Amino acid sequence: MLQAAPKAVSVYLESNPNPNSLKFVVSEMLVPEGMSFDFPTQESAAHAPLAQELFMYSFVDRVFYMSNFVTVTKKEDVEWIEIQSTLRDHIQKFLESGKLILDEKSPEAAPVEEETETIKKIKTILDDYIRPAVEQDGGAITYHSFQEGVVKVTLQGSCSGCPSSTVTLKAGIENLFKNMMPDEVKSVEALA
Repeated sequence: MLQAAPKAVSVYLESNPNPNSLKFVVSEMLVPEGMSFDFPTQESAAHAPLAQELFMYSFVDRVFYMSNFVTVTKKEDVEWIEIQSTLRDHIQKFLESGKLILDEKSPEAAPVEEETETIKKIKTILDDYIRPAVEQDGGAITYHSFQEGVVKVTLQGSCSGCPSSTVTLKAGIENLFKNMMPDEVKSVEALA
């Protein structure tokens, strides 16, 4: 999608609240701003060459691309200290080679529903207050729907399967919406 000629790329690691995920931050943008790509299985990564290669490691459980980072979720039976250098080096060599991380058949964004004023306000709160914190932790949160007082969101990247994501969703995100939109929002739910 982005990536052209071979060049020097630096990659550094950032931990996040999910002990099974690690964020590999790259010195350049990997995907267009606002887009994210979640690969929960090797089969779902059919049009994502880097994710396909990372799934070749038996300890990789999930791969996620956004902005200038790749979040890798490992299987629980291996420690990061044993594998983090291998993954960092692989990602760096892949990017330095100039290969595309997504091929031309990569999925497009889903069609957008009609936006009411309430939905616009929900999306603004997600964009301004919630998304930056979630992205800093190597994940993503996207609006899914709003119906009968319930905001439904999708959690991706390090947020998928994170032990603290339910607490964050209810104690943090839901409370923020209830305070900012008390007449409209009654609860927030994450889609599986």
